Amino acid sequence: MAPYISNVVVGDPIRGQEIISSWHKTSGLIVALSAPFVGATADAMGRRKPLLAALTLVLAAAIAAQWWALPNEQGLPLATLGAIVIVASVSFVWTEVLHNAMLTNAAPSEGVSRLSGFGLSLGNASSVLLLVGVLWAFALPGTMNLPLLPERALFGLDSNAHEPSRVVTILCAVWLLVFSVPLFAHTPDLVSTGRRFGDSVASGVMSVARTLRKLRDHRNIAIFLLARMFYADGKTAILIFSGVYASGVMGWGLIEMLAYGVILSLFAVVGGFVSAALDRTIGAKLAVASEIGVTLACLVTMVSVSPTTIFFSIAIDPADRLWSAPFFNTLPQAVYLGASLVIAISITAAYASSRALMARLSPPAMAGELFGLYALAASATAWLGPMLVETFTHAYESQRAGFASIALLLVVGLALLLFVRPPKSA
Repeated sequence: MAPYISNVVVGDPIRGQEIISSWHKTSGLIVALSAPFVGATADAMGRRKPLLAALTLVLAAAIAAQWWALPNEQGLPLATLGAIVIVASVSFVWTEVLHNAMLTNAAPSEGVSRLSGFGLSLGNASSVLLLVGVLWAFALPGTMNLPLLPERALFGLDSNAHEPSRVVTILCAVWLLVFSVPLFAHTPDLVSTGRRFGDSVASGVMSVARTLRKLRDHRNIAIFLLARMFYADGKTAILIFSGVYASGVMGWGLIEMLAYGVILSLFAVVGGFVSAALDRTIGAKLAVASEIGVTLACLVTMVSVSPTTIFFSIAIDPADRLWSAPFFNTLPQAVYLGASLVIAISITAAYASSRALMARLSPPAMAGELFGLYALAASATAWLGPMLVETFTHAYESQRAGFASIALLLVVGLALLLFVRPPKSA
């Protein structure tokens, strides 16, 4: 939805990138102040599924509400839409804290890396199915004549009202709810402690304070979490803004963006398996470092591309076509797409490797609160990436400058990671 909000709802790609950045900056600040307490509260309550279920419902509702995002505030006022996006972003991270903390109960320690990577790969594979479905049912009908393609968008969706773009909100909300069912039905949970919610919150606050003090005795964990503060925020910012950048700078519309999402999701599936392979061969720390380095190189490549140039200075005639495909058919588009494919693999791999490394570093009895701090490490500076993008976009009146600023976070995170000394088994 971010490219649609930027280009259609706001109507100005540069201003749209600024606004979306400010929303994610706000959600990052909220998460930074709350995520550790969510995990610690769940630890105090014992069972994690009830709170996870409630947050999943909130997340689904916030996603579905974005159906009413229309240009010129014909639907939701822009401020209301921003509040909904913030709620969705915050509740997503809170759910992530809880299901990450369940990882150590779902698999033996030797299987954590494999399960972490497989879970992320399976999620990306399901995204492919969803995006292909949207292309077939809503985006392509009426634009080309292909076998088995409907003549018009299903359910009578009106492209003049941007309904083929907006329908993804409803589909994603339903998808989230339907495929959450196996998690709640078939994964193990802890036994309830019997504590009331209010008491659990108070206990969680005290637990987080104790955990922060304990980090002085867990130097590797502390350095790793500090490194993750920066590189995870950089990776998240790339996921948020790469589509906005491609849509605004490369001029890609709905069909191109859906095809872009399908292709990236296919390659992201590979990332989970790459993570497991790297963990086995070079260890989790070196795996994460390699994945950050590749992400940084790909980001620089993506920033170097415009419709008429590659690598900042090599001029390309936009009329020259590499092949007869209806999109991604010029050299700049192919370079941007190629860098995006590699970055999709590296980001997914880094998420999986980081989660597996954290699970190995964490004492089992502290898994919930430490994964709360793990979320904090990804969220304490979650406002920083959007703030950098917002600041650089505004200062230079350039989407390229805003997108490029994300590289600073990756560099700092990678430098800090080099000081981590994980156990031999990790």
